[in-house]
This record gives sequence, structure tokens and C-alpha cells, in this order.
Amino acid sequence: MTLIESDTAGTVWKILVTEGQAVSDGDTLIILESMKMEIPFEAEEDGVVQTIHVAEGDVISDGDALVTLGG
Repeated sequence: MTLIESDTAGTVWKILVTEGQAVSDGDTLIILESMKMEIPFEAEEDGVVQTIHVAEGDVISDGDALVTLGG
């Protein structure tokens, strides 16, 4: 299992995946908006989206869990 965490505070602007979806290394999973910038968070390895920990519009902090990927 791989936990994708935010490295910045911001608002979840767009979730591009669904639970159960297969993803590849480098696929964009979530886009955050912070200080009028869009910040994409990508899969760090091939896997399947196990859990999405946020919803569009959520305000998150540095270190918050975004997505858990599994094999």
C-alpha cells in the first residue's frame, strides 16, 4: 500500500480517479488549488486506487492523506 499525502495546504479542486480504478506511475490522481495555482498529485507507482481520503472542495493541510494505492 502506498499513501499519497499532500505536501502543501490548499483546496481539493478536482479528483480524477475513482476507488477501484487501476492507475500507472505518473498518472494524475488529484489536483489541488493553492494560491491560485493548480498542483497535481500523481501516482508514484502502478496500482489500484484503494481509498480516496478527500472530496472536491475539501480544505487540506500539509501532510493530509489524499489517496491510498494498493497492488
